[in-house]
Amino acid sequence: MELIQTIRELRSKLDLLRKEGKTIGLVPTMGALHAGHASLVKRAVAENDVVVVSDFVNPTQFNDKNDLAKYPRTLDADCQLLESCGVTFVFAPSVEEIYPEPDMRTFSYAPLDTVMEGKYRPGHFNGVCQIVSKLFLIVEPTRAYFGEKDFQQLAIIREMVRKYPFDLQIVGCPIVREADGLALSSRNARLSQEQRQQALQISKTLFASVDYAKTHTLADTKAFVEKCIDDAEGLRLEYFEIVDGNTLQTVHAWEESDYIVGCITVFCGEVRLIDNIKYKE
Repeated sequence: MELIQTIRELRSKLDLLRKEGKTIGLVPTMGALHAGHASLVKRAVAENDVVVVSDFVNPTQFNDKNDLAKYPRTLDADCQLLESCGVTFVFAPSVEEIYPEPDMRTFSYAPLDTVMEGKYRPGHFNGVCQIVSKLFLIVEPTRAYFGEKDFQQLAIIREMVRKYPFDLQIVGCPIVREADGLALSSRNARLSQEQRQQALQISKTLFASVDYAKTHTLADTKAFVEKCIDDAEGLRLEYFEIVDGNTLQTVHAWEESDYIVGCITVFCGEVRLIDNIKYKE
């Protein structure tokens, strides 16, 4: 495995491999890697000849400077994990390497990017599309891998690839959870032991809501989830939306769609956690 920090060096090495007919997998990350990332990486390694993992905390997708400052950075540990997974290249550029000048491009995929995270984190998805599109142009991957925990992000990236268009396959990978159900997240490292236990109520509530939904209306199910989180110690609900899994638009009855997903964002202390659950697919 090689650690590369410049675009020129990475492109040079990939161009040679591409001429040999090698397929290239890309796993974009912001570092602070965990078993969820490892599952994406292992799938990429299994499905491609060469795998590039980017390890870059992208400033343009943070609308909260404090959140950016506190985001964990663990490059050495990340590299150890990635080497054990069989990665070819870790791309860990500086901010100046990626943004030698401000990226003034704007990406708009309404209504996908105007609801949920788009509503509560203005500019977030524009920043996501800026960095992901740059990585696609730098790496020119055959396939790129993203986790379904960031469900809205995955839908927007798929739309970006359709609109641009990029010649690659987007591979969505299932949420990876701890044995007790908590969705893996780099932000979990910021939780105290007590908060870690409090955060469990998020996934417990989502799992319980799937059974609840079998005998209740969609509106009742939404109210059930909101009440469970509101009643939970240490948690503050930002939003819970039940949406069509393709359009991300709110649905009001189970009959409205064959693909229905519940998307939730909860603050545990000052740590913002997201999760989702599928009701119909």
